Amino acid sequence: MHNGAVATRVLIVDDHPVVRGGLQALLETLDGIDVVGQASDGAAALREVALTHPDVVVMDLRMPGVDGVEATRAIAGGYPGTAVLVLTMFAEDALVAEALAAGAQGYLLKGAGQDEIARAIRAVAAGDAIFSREVADQLLRPRSARAPALPQLTEREREVTDLLAAGHANGDIAARLAISPKTVSNHISAIFLKLGVATRAEAIVLARDAGLGRER
Repeated sequence: MHNGAVATRVLIVDDHPVVRGGLQALLETLDGIDVVGQASDGAAALREVALTHPDVVVMDLRMPGVDGVEATRAIAGGYPGTAVLVLTMFAEDALVAEALAAGAQGYLLKGAGQDEIARAIRAVAAGDAIFSREVADQLLRPRSARAPALPQLTEREREVTDLLAAGHANGDIAARLAISPKTVSNHISAIFLKLGVATRAEAIVLARDAGLGRER
């Protein structure tokens, strides 16, 4: 895709200005990489992609409004010449799977070194897929061997949380699990304590982030 003196054009997407600035400073020290813009969320990323047509978007996932997964899906669908390299703090199975299903070609964690990031940008620009070791290990591990979502919860608490995140009321959860509504309430109190949340809405957000609440 690139040869000679043609630089790889990169757009940086992250909701933290310090991260964006640091990443731009790092990339600008590298030969053959040209930072063409920054965006603070998925919606801004889509506007910048339309304006600058970068070769690679370095994408954070958890952002307000249009998140990185949604933005990745839109870029992959609308701009086939632009590759998405995820650079995030999180390596949960569900998040990795969502990003890859959305069309990301690479997935690195923010602890990655300068050389690893540069290599990944060049690789995805050339059409290759690249993953950090932690993510590759997850992808290669059998599903049954992977850590369960929200490992601090018991299996029963996870079942309750899954139904909670899918929008079910306590009575419905009780009926589905064949337990009493009082037992459901007790489980939910324990779940709130373990997750460090005070409201049902907060618990649902955390559960959905961990991949729960998607009824099959």
